[in-house]
Amino acid sequence: MRWENQTNVSEFFLLGLPIQPEQQGMFFALFLGMYLTTVLGNLLIILLIRLDSRLHTPMYFFLSHLAFSDISFSTVTVPKLLTNMLNQQQSIPYVGCISQMYFFIVFVCLDNFFLAVMAYDRYVAVCQPLHYTIFMRQELCVSLVAGSWFLSCIHGLLHTLLLVQLSFCAESIIPYFFCDLTALLKMSCSDISLNELVIFTEGGTLFILPLSTILGSYIRIGTTILKVPSTKKFYKTFSTCGSHLFVVFLYYGTLAGVYFFSSSWCSNDKDIIASVIYTVVTPVLNPFIYSLRNKDIKQALEIFVNRAIFFK
Repeated sequence: MRWENQTNVSEFFLLGLPIQPEQQGMFFALFLGMYLTTVLGNLLIILLIRLDSRLHTPMYFFLSHLAFSDISFSTVTVPKLLTNMLNQQQSIPYVGCISQMYFFIVFVCLDNFFLAVMAYDRYVAVCQPLHYTIFMRQELCVSLVAGSWFLSCIHGLLHTLLLVQLSFCAESIIPYFFCDLTALLKMSCSDISLNELVIFTEGGTLFILPLSTILGSYIRIGTTILKVPSTKKFYKTFSTCGSHLFVVFLYYGTLAGVYFFSSSWCSNDKDIIASVIYTVVTPVLNPFIYSLRNKDIKQALEIFVNRAIFFK
């Protein structure tokens, strides 16, 4: 199937961020620093998990895939944002826009699944510790990751194939700094009832199921901890799960703010700020949250640094 629409629209225009011209340089440096921190920080997490045998556990296996997903998720949108800020050029080709939208959907969905899988892993570790090695065996972990990738790619492909069947009006301005599915649908001159139905049913299901898994897992963890009033166990569980919960609330809270509680399709400043949080801020937080608050990661980092100094 050729990726071209049924009109003469060959490119779209991204409104970008509501930044004054004199502030472009400052925000360019800020977003570039955050992007580099996201890439290098998450790559460091992946490297430490691969090199340290003590981190070859289901929790860190899932964490390494979440780190890779965060790198990819940020790479889908931030480089184009930086390029537009640097060149003062807000256009994006039609094929480039469709490709960006596809990968954006894939990695949003993938993050949903990985956050849910990590919540289930913590539930089994806290509530079923004696059966942890049975429930979270290697085959199951690999299957959960592979299934997450498969469903995310199918999810993105479905929406992409439905979108390329539409024609677009002459007004081709996207009120975001990236190609968003909902904004593209509202610019279409075609009937989008099928697209909306698929978003409501299939898309809603893939959003609600992971969120329900996360909430259900942590509710069970909370009730289990309260039954055993041990300060040491409570602190250990909170230190492990607290960072995960923070990322979950930040990620889903900003997603809901943009796609469920937005007052208008024309992006206002609050929508843009929320979209920046879940596309730029959330991926950059993971390296700090999972390293600074995690004893195993910090020990692995110390060993890695000492080895690097020794062989220097």
